[in-house]
This record gives sequence, C-alpha cells and structure tokens, in this order.
Amino acid sequence: MNFLKALAISILTLLLFLSLAMFGMVFMLNSTLLNPDFVVAQVDRLDVASLAREVIEPQVSGQVPPEMAFLEEAIYSTIADNEPWIKEQVSAAVYSGYDYFLGKSERLSLMVSVEPLKENLRDNLWQIFQQNLEKLPPEFAAAPPAMVEEYFDEFYQQFSEQIPSEFEFDESSIPPEVLDQIRQVRQYLSYVQTAYYALIGLMVLLVVGIILLKRDVRSATRGLGITFLIYGALEYAGVWATRNFLPTGLPLPDIPPSLQPWLMGLISDFVAPLETFSIGLMAGGAALIIVSIVYRRRVEE
Repeated sequence: MNFLKALAISILTLLLFLSLAMFGMVFMLNSTLLNPDFVVAQVDRLDVASLAREVIEPQVSGQVPPEMAFLEEAIYSTIADNEPWIKEQVSAAVYSGYDYFLGKSERLSLMVSVEPLKENLRDNLWQIFQQNLEKLPPEFAAAPPAMVEEYFDEFYQQFSEQIPSEFEFDESSIPPEVLDQIRQVRQYLSYVQTAYYALIGLMVLLVVGIILLKRDVRSATRGLGITFLIYGALEYAGVWATRNFLPTGLPLPDIPPSLQPWLMGLISDFVAPLETFSIGLMAGGAALIIVSIVYRRRVEE
C-alpha cells in the first residue's frame, strides 16, 4: 500500500511539473502575442520614420528621375510628421483585429483613413517642390509662380489619385482559401484560451490530490515547495540564458538596421512574463518549504 501511495504521489508530482511547464508557455503567449496591449506597446517602440526610409530607399533607388527625387523626401517628411498618428491608426487596427481573432467580434473588418496623410504630404511636397525649382526643366523653373503652382497642382492630382483615401480590409476582400486559414487560426486561438483555464484547473486538482494522498501538512508543503522551487529555478535559468547569451547583433542581413534593436527588445519583452512566472513559483516554493519547517517545529514543541 505504501508503495502504491508513493507511486501515485510521484505520478501526480510529475504531472504537476509538466503542467507547470505547459502553463508557463500558455501564460507567456496570453501575455504577449495574444495580448493586443503587448502588440500595441511593441508598435509604439518602432522608429517608423527610419524604418520607412530603410525599406523604401532600396526599392526606389535608381528608378526615380533625379528631378523627382524631392518626392522621396516629401514622403519621408510626411511619415516623420505623422508618426504618432500612424501608430494610433495601427493600434486601432490591432485592437479591431484581435477582437475578431479572440472571439470578441464575429466579423473581421479593418479600416484606416489616409486622408490626413495625403493632406500633409501635399504641404510637404509643395514646400520641397519650391526649394527644388532649379532641378525642374527650364521652362518650369523660369515660369511665373502662378504657372509653377498650376503645374504642381496637376502633378499632385495625378500622384494623389494613385493613393486611396482609405484602406478597408474585411472578409469580402479576402480570397476564400486565405479566409479559411484565418478562421482556422481563430479556432486554434480559442483552444489556447481554453487550455489556459483548463491547466489552472488541472494544477489545482493535482495539488489537492497530492495533499490528500500525503495527509500530512509538513510533508505536503515541503514536497509542493520543492517542486515549485525546482521548476521556477529551471524556468528562470532558461529566461536568464535567453537574455544574456543571445547575441546583441542578430545575423539577419535582410532585416533593416533600425529594426534589429527593436527585435532584441521584443525578445526580452516576450520572455518577461515567463520570468515573472518563474520568480513567483520560486517565491511560492520557498514559502511552502518555510511553512513545512515552521510547522514541524510547532508540532515538536
């Protein structure tokens, strides 16, 4: 009987240890990738102006005539001027998208207005346009101001027509095969959310089972404390190794330079919930071990 009891306690302890490992991963996902607040915070950390320049310049290099180079600068200036507004629009889209993926909304619908950007782009473009008149063909550079402005208005009209006033993204604009994949992702995320609470319930049952089998406060608190302390220490060591041994410069030549420090910060923030979880387990484990020692002394007294 003692053998069977010890075997049952060992099995429950092993299951508890594995449940802690699974819950740690689900807890980390729920706190990061499945949390719109986390995603929005990472968007706020982005240097959008620098990133836009690093992405656009290689693509348009050599394709834009020298006399039209001022158009690039106007775009970069507009992005820099409106960076807070751009992040605000992206954040709103993130929250709207997460409402769908996390089951809070039944329809996927995202809409971003770019009209304020177009208005600011025209002002920046006109200012830079006036500063670069000498680079335009002679008939325009020497023309009266009214004619220059008329030429600019025609140019901007043609240019702005290529930029929509708003970007709308909903289920009707998604190919059926892609929409099916999106719905599958939504279903998988619901499984993760269910697993989060199921694991909490399972761990509570395992702890109760261990306590009932041992039927001894000192032994139960000591055993649970050791389990929590060991797992918390192992988890914390993994987080510490990730942060301290990960190279500061990732070998990713295709990633823009301004994005690499952001990625390092993302990795650090991504494992932060796991660090909190491991510290909490170590503290709880240490507290239970102390309780077992204090309880033993009181019993002996």
